[in-house]
Amino acid sequence: MSKATIAVIAAVSAGAGAAATAAMYSMRSDKKPELATTTTTTTTTSTKGVPVPASQVFSNQTTTAPAPVPAPVPVPVPAPTPAIPTSGSLPAAPVNPAGLFEYGFPGPVADLAARQALVSSYDRRTRNPHWVAEHFTPTSLTIRDGDRKNSAFLEDPAIPEKFQAKLKDYFRSGYDRGHQVPAADCKWSQKAMDETFYLSNMCPQVGEGFNRDYWAHFEDFCRRLTTRYPSVRVVTGPLYLPKRDPADNKWYVKYEVIGNPPNVAVPTHFYKVIYAEEQSAPGGKVALGAFVLPNAVIPNEKPLGDFEVPLEAVERASGLEFANKLPAARRKRLCAETSCSIVVKEYAERQKAFAKK
Repeated sequence: MSKATIAVIAAVSAGAGAAATAAMYSMRSDKKPELATTTTTTTTTSTKGVPVPASQVFSNQTTTAPAPVPAPVPVPVPAPTPAIPTSGSLPAAPVNPAGLFEYGFPGPVADLAARQALVSSYDRRTRNPHWVAEHFTPTSLTIRDGDRKNSAFLEDPAIPEKFQAKLKDYFRSGYDRGHQVPAADCKWSQKAMDETFYLSNMCPQVGEGFNRDYWAHFEDFCRRLTTRYPSVRVVTGPLYLPKRDPADNKWYVKYEVIGNPPNVAVPTHFYKVIYAEEQSAPGGKVALGAFVLPNAVIPNEKPLGDFEVPLEAVERASGLEFANKLPAARRKRLCAETSCSIVVKEYAERQKAFAKK
């Protein structure tokens, strides 16, 4: 499963590269640039087969044609080429595209939100987050001051109303309101837990077999990393990956959109990028893990390692960068440092009470 995902992501990258190459070459002209010349009328006498010296062609001075030309032929001095104006002397442009900003900035706008529980970037077009980042420690996971029974799903008032995901969009859609930062990671504060219930922290997820099963076990795996690491950070978000159509053997990006009118895109996949920090203070080693899971039923017997992918694959598919400031000397591979495996727990029955909340 992981290999297929990597192949899809690689195909997207290859397609983008080919398009960029084609665009570059389309800008080239088949014609060679013409040199500016001064048209003059001269009378010359030449002997077939006698080459003209380069000094005569490119010199601005009067020269004598080589033998057997009987008489020297004056070569007119071309008019001086006008000087190219410098940036400080360029004439004013007849247009002003930036004048558009007088009326507003089109975007895109990321709607970056920094809350107690998470930091997130929102995609107004899909009504899903680009990414949501969280941080937990052994201490934060032991505090029990929040209870999800006291939380409720909410439309995010920080998002402009016309770009919000709505509660009615999910109503009878057949999909769960899937947390990107789990409520279970934020029991240390009721306010922090409440913040995880904003729809800007949600994506439509398959319920039984994924959100209430394998995905929940995956979230538990992330929390269990604190038994070895003192600090764990996780970035989670949706992907919309292409799929080959057997009818014409071409790749297409196809996903469902829920709501009436259709508003919220249903991701084809989800990613998690995990930073398991070996020490709480900055500067230590970091075990990195990147995973891509399909938004579909996944048997609990499926090894989590099958969904591990190179970090660069997630970056290319998402258009995001996750560790460009982390030097290679500080990086480790998570699944080489610890066992990447889930522990199956029966979340489904317990979550049924909240599925319709």
